[in-house]
Amino acid sequence: MTENPTPKQPWTVERIPDQTGRVAVVTGANSGLGLATARALARRGGRVILAVRDKEKGRRAVADIAAGQPGAKLEVRRLDLADLDSVRAFSDALHAERPRLDLLVNNAGVMAPPRSSGAQGHELQFAANHLGHFALTGLLLDLLEQGQDPRVTTVTSVNHRKARLDFDNLNGERGYRPMVFYDRSKLANAVFGYELHRRLEASGSPVRSVLAHPGYTATRLQTSAPTGLVKLLFGRVLLPLAQRPEAGALPQLYAATAPGVRGGELIGPDGRGELRGGPTRVPLAPAATDAETGRRLWEVSEELTDVRFPFPAPA
Repeated sequence: MTENPTPKQPWTVERIPDQTGRVAVVTGANSGLGLATARALARRGGRVILAVRDKEKGRRAVADIAAGQPGAKLEVRRLDLADLDSVRAFSDALHAERPRLDLLVNNAGVMAPPRSSGAQGHELQFAANHLGHFALTGLLLDLLEQGQDPRVTTVTSVNHRKARLDFDNLNGERGYRPMVFYDRSKLANAVFGYELHRRLEASGSPVRSVLAHPGYTATRLQTSAPTGLVKLLFGRVLLPLAQRPEAGALPQLYAATAPGVRGGELIGPDGRGELRGGPTRVPLAPAATDAETGRRLWEVSEELTDVRFPFPAPA
């Protein structure tokens, strides 16, 4: 069974298994949760590829990590998850240079911007938070299947439990509310992560798909894109309640590295309302594990990204 941390036995970065020889891709690794995740994996000896939209910010992140960890194995590569051409270029470059990948952390995201679109015309939050990660995972799956204890860790939100997917209005043409569409994108992450688990298991793949959420963590996510009341609420009013990125990253680090984690599990904070605390197993919303919802989102995502995973759908 999965080791489930308790308040008497807190799980910290010191308990991450040795990552020497392992290669990890962390999306959105130049700040916040992604930076904390990259730092922790590098500290334990892993080679970390920081997949970032802005390479200069990525280089600053590398310098920041290296200043405290001389000799850390770090790379910066450009990846714009809202642009499927960028996702394919990232995959092509990785395939040209590496025979395997051990860990993919689907961490990057955008929260509650005014209505806008990615490069292919899809609503920005659905494009960057879900479609880009769906395509990236599918394109890198063959490298992951050659890895050691290979895992895909997809970061969702506690907000996925209050959302529903509206397949008839994915782009917001018939009404767009920034936080509603953010919550939907996080439900899409949860549905994808669980459906990926279901299909990997059915195909006998060695890759595990695990989900994580950080609770309420102070990052640029709450201030870089939101406007108006949302920015005021999350960027100022509620900020004293938020935990630091180093604490918020623990669930995804646990999901990515703890020995007993099972595919399909969601790891989140163990505190009240799952807003803060140490990593523990927490429940997924029923919508996230619904087989019909998973099938429909998968088919829509394949159509919108033109990425097909190399295994059949489960019966």
